[in-house]
Amino acid sequence: MFTRRSDVPFDKDDTSRYLPWLIAFMVFLAALALASVFVLGHVAANWDRGLSDTLTVQLPSGEDTKTDERRAAAAMDLLKKTSGIERADLLDRKQVAELLEPWLGPATGNSDLPLPQVINVEIDGSLELDVAGLETELRAVVPGATIDDHRIWMDGFIRSLHAVEALGILVFIFVAIATVGTIVFATRTGLGLHRETIEVLHLIGARDSYIAGQFATRSMFLGLRGSLIGILAAVPVLLGIGLLVNSLDSGFLPKMELTAAGWTAIALLLPTTAIVAWITARITVVRTLNRRL
Repeated sequence: MFTRRSDVPFDKDDTSRYLPWLIAFMVFLAALALASVFVLGHVAANWDRGLSDTLTVQLPSGEDTKTDERRAAAAMDLLKKTSGIERADLLDRKQVAELLEPWLGPATGNSDLPLPQVINVEIDGSLELDVAGLETELRAVVPGATIDDHRIWMDGFIRSLHAVEALGILVFIFVAIATVGTIVFATRTGLGLHRETIEVLHLIGARDSYIAGQFATRSMFLGLRGSLIGILAAVPVLLGIGLLVNSLDSGFLPKMELTAAGWTAIALLLPTTAIVAWITARITVVRTLNRRL
C-alpha cells in the first residue's frame, strides 16, 4: 500500500520502515493539537456569545411567599425602567433548583429549603450600563439583593481559553517543524545509503531533478502511510475524550465537541503531510546533489 516502482532500491533502505511510524506519531500529536484549538475556540465563542451581555440578579428569600412576590415585583419594575436593559425574566422555583442542583444535589427541590429568587437580565452590549449604580438602586428597593456581572469573570475565562488555544497552535507548529526535520534527516540518510546507485544514474544521464523526484515520490507515499496511521489512531482517542468529558454531565462544565471544521482540518493532515514530505525531500535532494554528494 502507498508504494510504487522506483529506480532506486528503497526496499533495502531501513528508513522506509521507520519513517512512516515517526510521521504517524507526529501526525497523531498534530491531530490532538488541532482538535484542542478547534474545541477551545468553539467553547470560547459559545460562552462569550451566550453570557457576555447578561446579568444575574439574586434576591434573598423572604419570610413568606407574599414578601417574595412583593420583592420580585419591585425588582422587576426597577429593571424594566433601567436604560440599557433589554429583557428581565424571573425564574420560578423549579428553574432555580435546576441551576443549583450540580452543587447541592437533587435535594435542592425540597419545598422546605429556602431558595433565593433569580432574575436573568439581558443588556444592550452597545450601551454602557452602570452595574454598581444599578445594584445600589436595587438594594434600596430589595435589601440584600446582589448582581452578578458575567462579563467580569467571563473576560478572564475567555483569555485563559485563548491562551491554551495559542499553546495548541504552538504545539502544532513545533510538531510540523519536527516532521520536516525528520524527513530531511531520513532523506539525507537515504542519499548516503544509495550513493553508488545515484552515481550510476548520473553516468547514464539522469539529472538531479529526476533523482530528486524519485526520493520525493518515495517520501510522499511514506508520508501518506504514516499520516493515515496517525489519523486512525487519533480519531478514537478524540472520540473517547469527548465521551468521557461529556459523560460527566456537570452543569458548570461546557460541552466539549469537535466541530465539522475541526474534523475537516484533521482529515486535511493526510494530503498536507504527503505534500510537505514531497516538497521537503525534493528540496533536500536537490541541495545535497548540488554540493555533489
